[in-house]
Order: sequence, then structure tokens, then C-alpha cells
Amino acid sequence: MRSTFNFTVMGNLAGLIFALASLAVSSTLATSSRPHVILILADDYGFHDIGYHGSKIKTPVLDKLAGEGVKLEKYYVQPICTPTRSQLMTGRYQIHTGLQHGVIRPWTPNALPLDEVTLPQKLKEYGYATHMVGKWHLGFYKEEFVPIKRGFDTFFGYYTGSEDYLTHIREDGLDFRDNDKVATNYNNTYSSIVFAEHAKKVVLGHNKSQPLFLYIPFQAVHAPLEAPASYIEPYKTVFPDDESRQIYAGMVACMDEAIGNITSTLQSTGLYDNSVIIFSTDNGGQVKAGGNNWPLRGWKDTLWEGGVRAVGFVHSPLLPKQVLGTVNHQLIHVSDWFPTIVEGLAKGDTKGTKPLDGYNVWPCISENKASPRKEILHNIDPVTVIKDGKKWKNSTFDVRVRAALRSGDWKILTGVKGSVNWIAPPSSGIVPFYPNVVKDQVVFLFNITADPNEYNDLSGKYPEVVDSMLEKLANYNKTAVPCVHPLPDPKSDPKFHGGVWGPWQ
Repeated sequence: MRSTFNFTVMGNLAGLIFALASLAVSSTLATSSRPHVILILADDYGFHDIGYHGSKIKTPVLDKLAGEGVKLEKYYVQPICTPTRSQLMTGRYQIHTGLQHGVIRPWTPNALPLDEVTLPQKLKEYGYATHMVGKWHLGFYKEEFVPIKRGFDTFFGYYTGSEDYLTHIREDGLDFRDNDKVATNYNNTYSSIVFAEHAKKVVLGHNKSQPLFLYIPFQAVHAPLEAPASYIEPYKTVFPDDESRQIYAGMVACMDEAIGNITSTLQSTGLYDNSVIIFSTDNGGQVKAGGNNWPLRGWKDTLWEGGVRAVGFVHSPLLPKQVLGTVNHQLIHVSDWFPTIVEGLAKGDTKGTKPLDGYNVWPCISENKASPRKEILHNIDPVTVIKDGKKWKNSTFDVRVRAALRSGDWKILTGVKGSVNWIAPPSSGIVPFYPNVVKDQVVFLFNITADPNEYNDLSGKYPEVVDSMLEKLANYNKTAVPCVHPLPDPKSDPKFHGGVWGPWQ
């Protein structure tokens, strides 16, 4: 009996060891089979300023990637930098993170709240290596708010919202980091080029058996207008009377080439075959700094379509053949990338996060299924209020507050001050339409499906739709957390920190 017992025990142990080994192999295979995700974010990139939207600016790399993938033509972001990045990293509207107003300035003690689970933190639960190269702009006044404390294994780039492309200085303070160390040896190196080189190093040094999340938020094409002369030169004859447009075009061309270099490295290392490349801009183009959003109305920092409708696409050899080279018209928002990447690509779940405002839209992109999203809250900014604006009768929402909402075919804007128009592409000869705007009008309503360029205000014709949309805004506003917008802190000044921008509290 004893020998039989020993044999049985040994057999069970062997079976257990085999099972554990199989489980380990299975786990390794599951981890390695998760796709690499390369998320590229352009800064202040105009809707018109990509080749396939008819621009005179040449973007051969982006055109090829988009043309061989899925172009997202009903894709939305936020109108300025910080809000888009916060929603990208959390999958939650800015009314739910306290970042409803403006951007985080370098001198303000503000940041993405620590109780928000970030996209890289969630991906690390599923075995991903997480790397960031580029612009952060989600706060850094304390050490715990910087990228390597928010889920990224490594960080190379800058904390603030803008700076010189070559010196990497903003207002007498250097802002360039390699992880948490100040990087002083990159003076006179153009950011798009150096970011691409560092991203290539990340790819070249990556362990192929581990899934990779590489987030590349370029500085380009945000002001200041700077680019190497060789990229500007071809556009002097294209935009002969517009120096800003010449330089801006050079910035776009350099970024396009940089993305091509990163993609080539993915291909040469073999990572490309199991990669999903996502491209997005963070907001509409800044027309004062060379950008253009034609035929859309408005520009950066407005809630008109020119501020929030974005250039975006997905490129991957993993996409089904039937969607390659297609144009997707499903409603998608930047907050959707969090659950789409975690659930749709990493095959994980979003447990442990606060309630998400984003949806998993991978079936929409990969199979052209209907989007689960029916609405987009563009924002409710309780700080920006038109004091002398007209109120809307019997409304539970104060229409003097700057806000916008898309629901089905309808879009409403409130708290609008002054006329926002259409800016024709430079050197196009197009004369844009200028609407008649009623004095003190603060509410606008559009059938955004039939009128995507916001020509025809229907607020007077359909007051009952306005009432319904305002009720929706009121309901969203009930879920908002207090807006956090602190005063500047003099202690942030780089002169107190060795001439460097960095955590100061």
C-alpha cells in the first residue's frame, strides 16, 4: 500500500508540476500574444493639415499609414492640451477629474489626481512594458505626479506645455528629462528628431516576448514656430506670402519623417507584425501659429468643430483585410482609447478604475460595427461664464456657462462669445462664409450630421431640441467634481531650482 501511495503522490506531483509549467507557458504565450501598442499624439495639428484631407503640406508617411489602415472621420478630442491628455490617460471626462478649465500652467500646483488609474498603470497589470517619449502636460508640482510615478517604466521628454524646440527652455527654465534626471546634453537638438531617435532606442532595446506600450506625444506642431531650414525650404514657394505657414509646414514634414523612422524600426525589429499604431492630434490647429482646420468652423481652444474634431487613424497588420484602407464614420472620442486599448487590445478589464466615460470601440474600428457611443460631452467649464449673455427661458442649465454637447445628430454650444468663423487654407483663394450672428446670442444648435461645418444655427427653429439638450447638460453637470484651478505659486520659478522646471512642493 505504501509503495502504491508513493507512486500516486509522485504521479500527482508530476501532474501538478506539468500543470504549473503548462500554466506558465500559457501565461507567457498570452502575454507575448498581446499586441504592442504605439500611441502617437501630434500637438495642435490642424484638421486640414494632413495630405489626405487635401492639404498642400506633404505627409507621405501619415498618408500611407492611414491609407493602409482605418481613417477615423468622426473622431473627437478636447479643444486644448491638458484635457485631451487627461481623458486619454484615464478614459474619463474632464468634468470628472477637476480639469474643466484651461491647461495646467508650469507655475500652478495642479495635476491629474492621484486617485485616477492611468492607462499605463492598467496595462502593467497585463504584463506590458510602458514607455513615454515626449510631452507630459499633466502636472509635476510634486514628485508623485511625474510620468514615471504614474505608470511609465521610462520617460524621456518634458513636463510643461510648450518650450523652445532646440534649447528646450521655457521662460528661463530648462524642461527636459531622462526619467527623473535633468537632461542637459540636448541643446540645439530639434525635438521631433531627438524624440524619434529615443523612441527607436526603446523599440530596439525591447524584449519581444513582452507586450510594449509606447506613448509618443510629439511637441510638434505646437508653437513656437521652429523647424530645421531643410524642412521649411520646400514650402517657400508653396506659401510664398505666409512665413508662418512655411515654418508650420516644415514642422509637419519633420514630424511625418520622424514617424516614418519609428515605423521602420518597428518593422526591422519584427515588432511591427504584432503592433497596433494609433495616431491622433490633441486638439484643432492654432490658426495664429500656422495651423488650419478647413472646412471646419473654429480652431484650437474653441468648442466648435475646428477645435474638437480631430485627425485620427489606426494602422496595424492585425486588422482584418476587409477594413484595411477604409474610412470609418463611427462616433469615437479620445476617452475611448483607455477601454479600447485595455479591453479591446490587451484583453484585460477596467476593474479598479473610477466609472469610465469612454467605450471599447475596437469592434467599431476592426469590424466597422456600430459605435456604442451616442453622445460626447465636449466640456462644461464653470469658470468661463458670459456675464452679459442672454438666459434661456425655463432652463435648468445656465447657458452663460461655456459648454458643448453632441447627442445623436444634434450639437449644442452655450456660453459663446463673439463670432467664430471659418479660415480658408492659405494660398487657396477660397473666400469663407461669414454668418450673421445675433447680438448677445450665447446658445447655438446644429444638426451636426447634416451640417458638419456648423453653417446653420437652428436654435430658433427647434427650441424644444435646445430644451432637451440643456437638460442633458444639466444632468452631466450634476456629476461634475469641483473645478481645480489654483493660483500661480511663486515657488515654482526655475530660479529657485537651478534654472530647471521640476517638482517644487
